[in-house]
Amino acid sequence: MRWSIRLGTIAGIRIEVHVTFLLMLAGVAFFTASGPRDAAHAAAQAAPGFRDAFHTVLHLVLLFACVVLHELGHALTAQRFGIRTREIVLLPIGGVARLERMPEKPSQELAVAIAGPAVNVVLATAFGVALFALGTPAVMILERAGGNGTLEFLLLANLSMLIFNLVPAFPMDGGRVLRAGLAMFMPYTRATRFASLVGQGFALLFAAAGIFVLRSPVLVFIALFVFVTAGEERALVQTRSSLTGLPVSAAMVTAFVSLETRHELAYAVDLLLAGEQRDFPVLEDGQLLGMLSRDDLLKGMRTEGPESPVGRLVRLDIAPIESSMPLDAALQRMSALRQNALPVVARGRLVGLLTLENIRELLLVLEARQRHAGLA
Repeated sequence: MRWSIRLGTIAGIRIEVHVTFLLMLAGVAFFTASGPRDAAHAAAQAAPGFRDAFHTVLHLVLLFACVVLHELGHALTAQRFGIRTREIVLLPIGGVARLERMPEKPSQELAVAIAGPAVNVVLATAFGVALFALGTPAVMILERAGGNGTLEFLLLANLSMLIFNLVPAFPMDGGRVLRAGLAMFMPYTRATRFASLVGQGFALLFAAAGIFVLRSPVLVFIALFVFVTAGEERALVQTRSSLTGLPVSAAMVTAFVSLETRHELAYAVDLLLAGEQRDFPVLEDGQLLGMLSRDDLLKGMRTEGPESPVGRLVRLDIAPIESSMPLDAALQRMSALRQNALPVVARGRLVGLLTLENIRELLLVLEARQRHAGLA
């Protein structure tokens, strides 16, 4: 994800933090340290504001460590079903595990969806046992969690994460559990539609609560995220359903331009301006090496200069797809990779490009044919 900083790798999964998360930590620390303090509190502690700021930031960092473990629960469970996770990104509103795709079988999706909340159950149990062993009275947990009680804070935080994530607001964990359960008894597309509409209903409730009850901009932002993402996933699943049974060759572009690694960026820009092609396969000695997107090309013009060779910017991680590959599976891969185009090969030879634009045009053609058949 853009504007993200890589923290490390766990089980082959990149862990990244978005710069907005770091800005949030800095803002929380500043406002906590500079907030008003009564005289008695100030006299009782040395530099009370900075001490409170330290504990607040520490709690937030530990909370998001729990978020990482939650997302790893999803990712490692998905790995058992052969689904790779590209990265886990920490955002101010939580964490996002970018799985290449969701499992096809409802039972597998159920396992992946429930794995994250299961991690919170384990963590909450561990913190609860630790507090019991320390002799902490149950009635004091809530009070200490609002102060500097780290174990108490983490116990309540994991319980809150558990409850919130199990709300059936698709595409949150509870919503995916709902879809998986529905998909066991009805078509996947219909189950997605029902779950997404339920999710959007909860998003409206979240927004109303954030505006009129809790006065929480964060909750309103989460509501917007849930509403938009639910609609996008519903549209994606419906699109995939329409493409079922068709091969990649039905939608690929066969009249395309490719680049050689020795070509200068200025030459690639000329091709970009001269036609409608936005993404270019890059060859080396006649063999497909990778892809160069419009965004990478324009960025390279700014940072590398027009005389820089294309080979310096080519993306090597964009694997080609076979022309016989199911088109719905290819679309799912494009969505997971966040790519507008993928190179298409047949018997190891580059034969075309699959672009989102051509898929959209194919969908329009299919819709027109269906309407004509209905009128005939």
